[in-house]
Amino acid sequence: MDLKLNNKLALVSGSTAGIGYAIASALAAEGAKVIVNGRTQDGVDKALASLKAEGRSNVVGFAGDLSKADVAEALVKQHPGVEILVNNLGIFEPKNFEDIPDEDWNRFFDVNVLSGVRLSRLVLPAMKQANWGRIIFISSESALQIPAEMIHYGMTKTAQIAVARGLAESLAGTHITVNSVLPGPTRSRGVGDFVADLAKAEGKTAEQVETEFFEKVRPTSLIKRFENPEEIASMVAYIASPLSSGTTGAALRVEGGLLKSAF
Repeated sequence: MDLKLNNKLALVSGSTAGIGYAIASALAAEGAKVIVNGRTQDGVDKALASLKAEGRSNVVGFAGDLSKADVAEALVKQHPGVEILVNNLGIFEPKNFEDIPDEDWNRFFDVNVLSGVRLSRLVLPAMKQANWGRIIFISSESALQIPAEMIHYGMTKTAQIAVARGLAESLAGTHITVNSVLPGPTRSRGVGDFVADLAKAEGKTAEQVETEFFEKVRPTSLIKRFENPEEIASMVAYIASPLSSGTTGAALRVEGGLLKSAF
């Protein structure tokens, strides 16, 4: 299927690894020019080299922490006219509620929510002028099923859905769509490292840890495994395309059937 993304300028925040990298690769494969972002120049350079080795020549890099307002402003000044914005930048950390200080709540909100709010605000003028654009927030199933081990993370994912819906409402009647995408537990770099470390500590294989995770922690999953980042990227690539013009204000699930509600 041709997603009609040739020469569209896309920005994927936090895209040097995991879901963000897979999204950047999928968009580039469809002909979009993709801005790859990470906090360090070394990380960005490695991601660009990897993407180009896959045949994705239409990629450029921007190193910087996009949870910082001045960095976000610098990016949009350097790359004006972003047509597709994927707010993927995010952090997570399992921690007991009683052990989460105010500083962590603020940090999670700044990185996971405000980074996307700021970037959306910065790219909207050009989208409005062109009367076309796509803004996508990478939320999580944790937005609807708050994890007891990461309440602060779940809160930010719920907030992303609220922002996306409200922004879509404010753009009613335009050709700019805003949606959120809800992955399930995904085998990103951070999750892979976490599983490997836990397996080593408990004297188990990574496969045993994965099986136990879906038996005890996420028992409602229908696929009973971690998703691959590419499975998330396929949904995002479609939502970023002109073909998805009838979908806006939606919270789209790619969570392996983990959420039991049909609505």
